Amino acid sequence: MFIHEHDNWTDFIWDSETVNTLQLQSMHRLGYLSGRMAAIGFDSQLAATVEAVTNDVVASSEIEGVRLDTDEVRSSVARKFGVSLPASKDPTHYVEGIVEMMLDATHNQNKLLTEQRLYSWHHALFPNKTDISVGAYRTDEMSVVSGTLGRERIHYRAPSPDRVPVEMTNFIKWINNSDNKAGILKSAIAHLWFVSIHPFDDGNGRIGRAISDMVLAELDGDGMHFYSLSRQILKDKNHYYKILERTQRGNGDITEWLIWYFNAFMAAVDDSNAMLSLVLRKATFWHTHSQASMNNRQRMVINKYLDGYDAKLTAKNWEKIAGVSKDTALRDIAALVNQGILLPTPGKVRDIPYSINYTKPTQEKSPFSNIIIEKVGQDNYITAQYKDSISVRDRISTTDKKRLEDGEITIQDLLFKHFAYLLE
Repeated sequence: MFIHEHDNWTDFIWDSETVNTLQLQSMHRLGYLSGRMAAIGFDSQLAATVEAVTNDVVASSEIEGVRLDTDEVRSSVARKFGVSLPASKDPTHYVEGIVEMMLDATHNQNKLLTEQRLYSWHHALFPNKTDISVGAYRTDEMSVVSGTLGRERIHYRAPSPDRVPVEMTNFIKWINNSDNKAGILKSAIAHLWFVSIHPFDDGNGRIGRAISDMVLAELDGDGMHFYSLSRQILKDKNHYYKILERTQRGNGDITEWLIWYFNAFMAAVDDSNAMLSLVLRKATFWHTHSQASMNNRQRMVINKYLDGYDAKLTAKNWEKIAGVSKDTALRDIAALVNQGILLPTPGKVRDIPYSINYTKPTQEKSPFSNIIIEKVGQDNYITAQYKDSISVRDRISTTDKKRLEDGEITIQDLLFKHFAYLLE
């Protein structure tokens, strides 16, 4: 029995205590990200928003097996925000339409959702499609099926087509009801509700995620959307479909779905925080070493590590990245060590790992306290108090965790790497 076959099927129930705890955790993560974003300046915020929207558009399509050219999408998004990109790639009309649809959802979030608005989004997804009903609700039965002919497995059977108009009227009325305050919970319910109706012949997943993002965008307020939930769903796609299927075969208790959704949201925010950390680290490094003497090769290798290359910085890796001899790599590194840009690991004489120095020399006492390294899921995080008043948290790389354990870097090295921007 599928969820919509129960009476009053949209009277969803869930474990309030569990969901309230996840909601508080999620809002805390989002608040931390928003606070960091507010500190980086409008131009950097725009650049981060362009990247987040690009990731969202590309990932949402890829979940359905549709691969878009990332450069085309980024170019289209940047134009919409008035951001200039070097050597940008002209987007096709198809890509422009999909980007327009996503931005209508996330930047016109206060507009009422209507059938005509949904139809226009559907047209954007399928501008030249003739074998399905485009810009209209489906008129055929709809099932999600896998397997070969004769051995098919029905994962979900949607409501019959004659029910779709009424079901969508109820859904749209609920979405537009101002008493249903925007938030992650509403976004999660909206996503499940819409894809369970499955109102279109195709494109339900992408439009469902656009609706989810539209609800979440009301939390952003100023139209700056810094994270990509679709990218996180793509990373966990198999689990996403399994949870969705179990929920759609259930009795209306959607606790499992909400737990998955809130955790996916927090992972998306953490990813955005990690991306922001790279931006901040890179900006801090080049601000600190603005007068440094470097050749183009040295800049290229340093930038690769600043952009998140997860490997030890050694002469051997320098050789590989720069495509130079060992002697040249050693000369490049020695010149940067002499300028205080790279710091060799004390006590090492062979295969020396180096650390990038993000800060100017100081004799002051470290402003960080209550430092904790913790594992959350598959990732490791460093948390601390800055000047005993500001809580800071960031994800650390697998390589840095190993170097810390091996004594190749200190906890202070990690703190300055991740939070040097606070010292300026």
